[in-house]
Amino acid sequence: MEKKRAREEVEEENNGAAEEYEQYRAQRIKANMERMKNLGLFELSKKLKPENPPKASRKPPQKRPPSDDPLRRSSRLTTRAPVNYSERREPKVREKFPKNVNICIAEGEKPEVYTEEHKKLLGDSKNNWTLYEDGYDEDGMRLYDPDIGKSCHQCRQKVMCKHTECSKCKSTQGQLCGDCLYMRYGENVIEANENPNWTCPVCRDICNCSRCRRGKGWAPTGAIYNKVSSIGYKSVAHYLVLTSLQKEKGDESLGDANAVSNEPDRDMKGTVETHSQMEEEEEAWSHGSEVEDATGDEDSE
Repeated sequence: MEKKRAREEVEEENNGAAEEYEQYRAQRIKANMERMKNLGLFELSKKLKPENPPKASRKPPQKRPPSDDPLRRSSRLTTRAPVNYSERREPKVREKFPKNVNICIAEGEKPEVYTEEHKKLLGDSKNNWTLYEDGYDEDGMRLYDPDIGKSCHQCRQKVMCKHTECSKCKSTQGQLCGDCLYMRYGENVIEANENPNWTCPVCRDICNCSRCRRGKGWAPTGAIYNKVSSIGYKSVAHYLVLTSLQKEKGDESLGDANAVSNEPDRDMKGTVETHSQMEEEEEAWSHGSEVEDATGDEDSE
C-alpha cells in the first residue's frame, strides 16, 4: 500500500510540473507573437512573397528553308533497293482439311474389326449441335448434380442437360449427353429423342467409350474428336469404322473388294455381332463346322 501511495504522489507531482511548463510555454508564444506584430514582421513577410511570374509565350518553331545544295548520298547505296524494316504478317490461310494430323490409338489385346453392317449403323444428324452450351451456366461451367443429374454412358458424368433414351435396352447405357452423342457418334440429341425407334451405340455395337472398348480387348481412343473432325470425319465413330474398312479393303488377302472381314457371306438381318462372336465364327468356319447365330431371337434393328 505504501508503494502504491508513493507512486501516486510521484505521478501527481509530474502532472503538476507538466501543466506548469505548458502554461509557461503558451505565455512565451503569446508574447513573441505580440512582439512580432508590433514590429510589423507579418506585413513585411506578405510583401516579400514573390508574385506568380507571367508565363513566357513560346514562339512557333521556324522551318529551315530547303537548301539548294544536292543531297549527300552514298554512291554504294544508290544502286540498291531500299530496305523495308517494317514487319508484315502474312494472313494464315486455314486449310479445310489440314495435312499430317497424327492420331495415335494404342494397340489392344485383340484386333479392331468392323463390318459393312457397322457402317450402316453409324448415326447422322440433320441439324448441327452446338457444343458446350446445354448443361453449362453463363460462365461456361458444367452443371453437375449427383442427385438430380443423369449419368452419361460415355463421359460418366451426372450433368443437368438433355440425355438420350434407348428404345431397345431402356437402361442407363442408353443415356448419353448431347455433347458426347455429337462428338463421339455424330448425332443430335434432340433428333434422337424425337425418334421413338432410336437405339443407343451399345445396342448397335458401335460404342467407343473406354469401358466398352476395354471389354472387347481394344485400347481407349482418348480425346480425338478435334483431330478427326479436322480431317473431315463427322465423329469418332465414323473415323474408327470408316478407316478400318478402308484398311481392310486395301488388304490383298481379302480378295473380294466388298468384303471387310473373314466372316461368311450371309444375311445378318440387321443384327450386329460382337468382336468375340465374329472370332468364334471365323474359327468355326475355318474348321468346316457350323456356328449358331449368336444374336439368337433378339429383335433386329
